[in-house]
Amino acid sequence: MSGKDGFGTKLLRSDMASSPTFTELAGITSISGPGISREILDVTAHDSADAYREFLGGVKDPGEVSVDVNYDSSVHDVWVDDLDDVDPRDYQLEFPDGTVWDFKAFLTNFEPTAPFDDKLTASASFKVTGKPVITPA
Repeated sequence: MSGKDGFGTKLLRSDMASSPTFTELAGITSISGPGISREILDVTAHDSADAYREFLGGVKDPGEVSVDVNYDSSVHDVWVDDLDDVDPRDYQLEFPDGTVWDFKAFLTNFEPTAPFDDKLTASASFKVTGKPVITPA
């Protein structure tokens, strides 16, 4: 299978209104996640066949979404207010082919960086809660 271009992927943030509006988070240079994983439960016992370990699938962790941005305080500082949210916010991850991942998440980290010899940047992390809903293109 050949690769696909990731350019144009968007992360959108809900205003959480009763008829929500999703706004693209501007200036994103890189998006990763959510990094979904599954816990494995060791159920090995003294009578496990041929002395092989045995496992069951446990609960899944929806992981995190991380972004890097070209930092603009007039655009990105509103995210800092999201750290006060008690309830998760709705987000959408939209891929260039039209596939959309809908998920709820909490902003857990926002960190601007101001090097003396390069552009202003920031990174942010969002902890996903619950199962993402994936809508194929």
